[in-house]
Amino acid sequence: METLFSLPVFGIIITVICFYAAAQTRRVINHQLVNPLFVANIYLILLLWFTPVTLDQYMQGGNIIQLFIVPATTILALKIYHQRRLLFANVVPIFAGCLAGSVVSIVSILFLCRLFNIEGALRVSLLPKSVTTAIALELSEQNGGYRGLTVSAVIVTGMVSCIFAPFFIKIFKLKDPVAAGIAMGASGHAIGTSAALELGETEGAMSGLAMALMGIITSVIFVFFV
Repeated sequence: METLFSLPVFGIIITVICFYAAAQTRRVINHQLVNPLFVANIYLILLLWFTPVTLDQYMQGGNIIQLFIVPATTILALKIYHQRRLLFANVVPIFAGCLAGSVVSIVSILFLCRLFNIEGALRVSLLPKSVTTAIALELSEQNGGYRGLTVSAVIVTGMVSCIFAPFFIKIFKLKDPVAAGIAMGASGHAIGTSAALELGETEGAMSGLAMALMGIITSVIFVFFV
């Protein structure tokens, strides 16, 4: 049994099962809080907590799944291409929104780090929390950050965005799909984009665009705050 748990395919199968179960849960409980990515993480944590499977054994296959992060992110470019007319018509507000989102994200982390006296590698690990995992890891590791902490910060940021962003969109009566998509992509990167796709094609495409722009802008200004 120990050998079975250590097989890479075992970790992959567990991940697929947890996500499928989360998707079925969303069908039964059709509520924004029941986001499949969020629920799948909960199922996976519970499975590792209450079964003999260890995190190291799961990661034999989990690490393989991580390889798909970059190509999956790149595929979003196709949706952006289909919405290119909207992009060109709103290029200035889109860029301005992403620039503001990137600056606010970094400045807020710097403020909290100073407030709680967090310096060095810990601060570097948290700074790129609002960009997609592939870019955040590069920025963090190249500047001495901790890989695990960066991944955790990115995931938590995305989860908060995908759960609460739709509520704020309704509360503030944000009816423009471009603005809604940019807001979700700028605040929640790939995870926020998955929630934006549920709102509509335009929201998903604009969210993917915001995620890409956030990565570029954050990478440029990151060096000034490290």
